[in-house]
Amino acid sequence: METKTNKQKIGVVWLALLSVFGLILLWLPGSYFDEGPPMCLSVILLNRECYGCGMTRGVMHLIHFEFEQAWMYNKLAFVVFPLLVYMILWEIWSRFFKKK
Repeated sequence: METKTNKQKIGVVWLALLSVFGLILLWLPGSYFDEGPPMCLSVILLNRECYGCGMTRGVMHLIHFEFEQAWMYNKLAFVVFPLLVYMILWEIWSRFFKKK
């Protein structure tokens, strides 16, 4: 019985962290990650962009409804962002609303 209580506490903490992370991303400007050196190992080591390059910037611009900028940074952000939202909502639903 106590393990279920611990799992519920962990679920609440997980939901709080996801909420805080989402609010921070909404609070930051859409261009927050636009400047600075690349963090991709493919660019750093091989001097070549991979399919994920620009994904963080693209998703950040999608969060702020800047679709042209998002498209410019990475076209796959239009696939990844809805999947990310779906996965987060599924996690919330399965932890708190699904009958066990």
